[in-house]
Amino acid sequence: MLILASASPRRRELLGYVNSNFAAISLDLDESLPPDTPPREGAEILALRKARAAAQIRPGDTVIGADTIVALDGVIYGKPEDTADAFRILRALSGREHTVYTGVAIVGPSGERVFSEATAVRFIELSDAQISAYITTGDPMDKAGAYGIQGRGALFVSGITGDFYNVMGLPVCRLAAELASL
Repeated sequence: MLILASASPRRRELLGYVNSNFAAISLDLDESLPPDTPPREGAEILALRKARAAAQIRPGDTVIGADTIVALDGVIYGKPEDTADAFRILRALSGREHTVYTGVAIVGPSGERVFSEATAVRFIELSDAQISAYITTGDPMDKAGAYGIQGRGALFVSGITGDFYNVMGLPVCRLAAELASL
């Protein structure tokens, strides 16, 4: 059976595009990284940590773990701790291009496979009022980089280079190819 090691409704939706026959399990794991971990490597480390933990619960199944990291100038911007942190993150991203990395790990009877995708995202210049209004929706609070491109956060995005679904949390095209090659 295919297992998604994620509580994210976005990842569940996206995996459904690839394969509708899967189960999802939620894990409470340490998502800290060693200091100075490069963003792409960090996304892969966390994805593998999630997949391995779920594989312990579901031995014999094929488990997918994923983690998304937003980075600007080498600095990782995770999920905001509170509204002030969300404001700080969105202010930093305003008018700039950042990179979204999603690491994916597939762990199962045939071994382990880890990969990641990177997508460049350009933001418009944001006013304090725009940032505050967005924060009041609650949307930024559970998302890396304090925004969701699939929702109201799309209003800030002037363009992307790469996989749109990667920014949502799962590089669908690459994952489909990797699963097909198993």
